[in-house]
Amino acid sequence: MHADYPIDQQLQGQIHLVTGATRGIGEALCWSLARAGATVLMLGRDEAALETLYDGLMAESLPEPVIIPLDLETLTLDAAEELAGMIETHFGKLNGVIHNAALLGSRTPVASIKSKEWERVQRVNVDAVLYLTQGLLPLLDATENATLVLTSSGVGAKARAYWGAYAVSKFAIEGLAQLLADELENTSSTRVFCIDPGATRTSMRAAAYPGEDPMDHPEPAQLMPFYHWLLSMDSQPQRGQRIKARLDR
Repeated sequence: MHADYPIDQQLQGQIHLVTGATRGIGEALCWSLARAGATVLMLGRDEAALETLYDGLMAESLPEPVIIPLDLETLTLDAAEELAGMIETHFGKLNGVIHNAALLGSRTPVASIKSKEWERVQRVNVDAVLYLTQGLLPLLDATENATLVLTSSGVGAKARAYWGAYAVSKFAIEGLAQLLADELENTSSTRVFCIDPGATRTSMRAAAYPGEDPMDHPEPAQLMPFYHWLLSMDSQPQRGQRIKARLDR
């Protein structure tokens, strides 16, 4: 969807936060947004990987990104509000948030789900998204035509056997996105989207489907025109909707 959308220099001077910034779609987003002129706030738990990504972006003389080393499993609302304060102090605005980070957990029958794993998946995939959104929403609302992107999955719309805690977490994300879209429709210019990236050549996909050929799926970079469309005003007519990045999946 929107595979031909232009991605060059459309985000000049904008500030965008990406979670799960060091791998897969998140890493591709950091590169693509920076190349389009945005300052990227790169949030991830692996500080060394964030520093490597920072060095790569700087080596191309792209807008200087910001490293935000945070473990979403232990994130609190206080920490999210502190982050929002830092962003407001240094930048005064926030044009977009892309909630990309997620834990897969084990693919196992419901009867076999371990409580600790259940809690970890929900903390990262649901609680952290809620806390970050609560903390950052005032800043998004204060920025004209900001974008808030929540990431779901095919199993967030229709559960399938053995997808366990992950599927439940994505159902929660779909509900949260619907709530936010409805609440903000007439009170804010912030556009809310719930997106399903589809099968993509990432480490999470490989963990979920170890027997398939990863070359059957597009690289994360191939989805970037879709994300740039989401962040543009061209997506305005579809605000509040659940959108598949790929119509063939």
